[in-house]
Amino acid sequence: MSKKKHFETEAIRIQSETTQFSEHSAPLYLTSGFVFEDAEEMRASFAEEKQRDLYSRYSNPSVNEFVDKVCAMEGAEAGFAFASGMAAVFSTFATLLDAGDHVVSCSSVFGATHGLFTKYFPKWNIECSYFNINAIETVESLIQPNTKFIYAETPTNPGVDVLDLEYLSAICKKHDLLLVIDNCFATPYLQNPIKHGADLVIHSATKLMDGQGRVLGGITVGSKELIREIYLFSRLTGPAMSPFNAWVLSKSLETLAVRVEKHCDNALKLASYLEAHPKVKWVKYPFLKSHPKYEVAKKQMRLGGSIVAFEVEGGIEGGRNFFDNIKMCSLSANLGDTRTIVTHPASTTHAKVEPEVKAAVGITDGTVRCSLGLEHIDDIIADIEQALNTI
Repeated sequence: MSKKKHFETEAIRIQSETTQFSEHSAPLYLTSGFVFEDAEEMRASFAEEKQRDLYSRYSNPSVNEFVDKVCAMEGAEAGFAFASGMAAVFSTFATLLDAGDHVVSCSSVFGATHGLFTKYFPKWNIECSYFNINAIETVESLIQPNTKFIYAETPTNPGVDVLDLEYLSAICKKHDLLLVIDNCFATPYLQNPIKHGADLVIHSATKLMDGQGRVLGGITVGSKELIREIYLFSRLTGPAMSPFNAWVLSKSLETLAVRVEKHCDNALKLASYLEAHPKVKWVKYPFLKSHPKYEVAKKQMRLGGSIVAFEVEGGIEGGRNFFDNIKMCSLSANLGDTRTIVTHPASTTHAKVEPEVKAAVGITDGTVRCSLGLEHIDDIIADIEQALNTI
């Protein structure tokens, strides 16, 4: 029996089948459709009696390679790749939910996901109940007869709170629910939710999977049975990833491990520096011992990730001074880039989230989300320091 290869090897060596040109690097299959030998092959292919690519809205060799790599990384049976992370979130939810269903979700979720729960799902008679990220023991009390699944991000966006995956999985098994986890902040290199009991794992590939802020993408992976349903929904509705973006992302995955190691090293060093700064009220980073869920993070994550959350003194004015005086780091709403990015969640990613909801998950006017890039840590700290000193 052959031994399972290591993460880095799988990321590099899983490739599309070599063509007659014997290329070393997998080619880009930039085609919308595929041809058939005869009418019978065409019939059999569309009847799914023969497995092959039919149309790039359904599947494509470049997209298949990306999906195969992520499945290997996450320990999943199958997956489907989407045009963006939110396309993955929405398509997964839309596949699983019927009118009249109910979802239990962690309260700290990406602003666009919150918008689905509060603006659009109610139109379809789908309800969502939030549990406090600091009171995970309340999850079970929120489950209703029509609850379909529990959804969570861990670490969360933007507060980098950590949720115990095994605890959530045990509740789901007890009540015959699915566990759906957004693993974007951790990446498959740092955390594998399926190993801790998750049924489906969602990623915004736009973030660390790409790692250079170039393309959009999303992916959901899990069991063959569940992914089959997501595939059928997506085949009809058309949110598929483009072959070009898949080709870029597949190449990016080859360096995911080495990049994430450096991101995490920079993040821990910045978090440690910020803990001692007089202009910083609090700092959250999963691998800081001061993090409330430090032990949980150590149990289910390899390293602490690339995101540091902190609050500057001075409220809205302090935050404005800090952001206006950043010189090297980028002011952007993205994350997971080679370049360090500082974001003001209250006015950007979570601007449309109700004030009481923001307050409940710890998003204040002075909250900063910092996505650590790959610059030298001394230069990152110097820029953050000079901006903090203006407050």
